[in-house]
Amino acid sequence: MEITTVGIDLAKSIFQVHAVDAVGHVVVRKALRRAQVTPFFAKLPRCLIGMEACGTAHHWARELIKLGHDVRLMPPAYVKPYVKRGKTDANDAAAICEAVTRPSMRFVPVKATEQQAALALHRTRDLLVKQRTQLVNMIRGLLAEFGIEMARGLRHALELAARLSAGDAAEVPPLAQRVVTGLADQIGALQIQLTRLEKELLTWHRDSDLSQRLATIPGVGIVSATALAASVSEPERFRSGRQFAASLGLTPLQNCSGGKERLGRISRMGDRYLRRLLVVGMTSLIRRAKTTPTSVDPRLPALLQRKPVRVVTVAAANRTARVAWAIMTRGGTYRAPAATAA
Repeated sequence: MEITTVGIDLAKSIFQVHAVDAVGHVVVRKALRRAQVTPFFAKLPRCLIGMEACGTAHHWARELIKLGHDVRLMPPAYVKPYVKRGKTDANDAAAICEAVTRPSMRFVPVKATEQQAALALHRTRDLLVKQRTQLVNMIRGLLAEFGIEMARGLRHALELAARLSAGDAAEVPPLAQRVVTGLADQIGALQIQLTRLEKELLTWHRDSDLSQRLATIPGVGIVSATALAASVSEPERFRSGRQFAASLGLTPLQNCSGGKERLGRISRMGDRYLRRLLVVGMTSLIRRAKTTPTSVDPRLPALLQRKPVRVVTVAAANRTARVAWAIMTRGGTYRAPAATAA
């Protein structure tokens, strides 16, 4: 029997394969080691292959596409309803094989190596920023035990650490001074690495026309622009900007029944990193709207008079996502409203 559809449950070393023919009869149900995957699919005629969009999925998708197969990636949350009783690798592969044939299934575009390289910069930078924040909070907590209150901000943390290493804080025991100095040295090393990564992002931004056009949106800087350009490879698969914003979890959850519509909090589904970047960028924009209302979209100050700040921030992030979709699909740059431009 000829294999037409294959579901693969990816793993580090053992891959589960579930293959069916044109009428849905199971042809292959077996486990493959990592070294056996490519030779196995090289012998098969062109077929439809489904995988969950998880770790290493884009790599294996590119490798199998080179062999001539039609590879489709699916969000794991959309595959889960097809899993039958019991959580096993074989059941997961069977569920993937069934889900990939559904007409209403939504698929994840396969990313190129250049996109994943840019995303590697973003993921590494995000990790280092979190580690830096942890170290600063650790220093703040240690010094609070000796009655020293450290002002917020990385600059204040580094300045205070330098003062401690110079012996200007007599109220802190020498042992604690050495501990804090060691933590401050780690912050300095992280700062050097972050500077290098941000230079790499700036270089990538200057080489990407799409990233430069996205950076024209108010509240979208180099980090957010490069993340959007690297993450969203096929924006045209979204029917509208509203659908793109919904894919990032920036739209309210719906609980509708009996003709009654109830909207809850935002869904927080999709790419958490992109959603956070947009919200952080809009938070900065909202702060500017409070101090200099004439420098931002006139709708923001008006909305701040009617709604809470956080609601306005998320709403602005939602609108920014829709504007980004329009730029990615239609080209051009951001155009300010007539009142602001004048």
